[in-house]
Amino acid sequence: MNEDVRNIVLGVIATAFSGGFGWFTRTYLWRRALRRKQAFFGLPTGSDCLFVVNRQMGGTDSSLHRNDAFALLEISALIKDCGANVQIVSHDGARQGFGERAEFCVGGPSSNARTTAHLASMLPGVRIIVSSEPVPDRGAITVGGETYRWVKGLTEYVLLARLTTGRGSRPVFLLCGQTAISNQAAARYLARNQRKLTESYGDDSFCLLLKVINSDAYGPDVTELVADVTGPARTPAAAAV
Repeated sequence: MNEDVRNIVLGVIATAFSGGFGWFTRTYLWRRALRRKQAFFGLPTGSDCLFVVNRQMGGTDSSLHRNDAFALLEISALIKDCGANVQIVSHDGARQGFGERAEFCVGGPSSNARTTAHLASMLPGVRIIVSSEPVPDRGAITVGGETYRWVKGLTEYVLLARLTTGRGSRPVFLLCGQTAISNQAAARYLARNQRKLTESYGDDSFCLLLKVINSDAYGPDVTELVADVTGPARTPAAAAV
């Protein structure tokens, strides 16, 4: 084997080794990221999860606001990425506890009965004014001694929570907004910030208050974090006084 042939062979071997190492590294990093994502959402490959849909405020029990439908699509993409399966049920048709399957529950207590149950059992420090009449404080969220009121199309608030009952239990993700577009904004925020949330909270529960700004102009895209209200939200109001 002359010098030129040897150099060509060595070049081919080096290229193959480099390419194989690069492929292995990318595959390892992708799988590690997938495992962390699956752990955060409680969605191992082939598992089942529950998506609890609300009804449109002021509509019939079967009506669904289009922005809530968009929230469903945002979350369905996350579920698909994890290789899990989803069962969609109406808010008044979910008759089971929590912890066995991951759950995504969308909508405030005025449109989702299951949200009402989750707030009472897992976020007792949150108070939301529910009224069928257009009163000034309709939908206002009170937590940690502060009240957050919404101005339609200008300022809307939503609670985004990941709740667990202990090690080994699957999480409940609660997207409790004052409006349908704020529910969608929370779903989008969850999808975009999943890695950051995983780094910050891991497997722990959290409750974040988000603000949607000028949705009439920007839709659900301009959303900012107001505060981490995990502590006061999980503390019964009477005990917090």
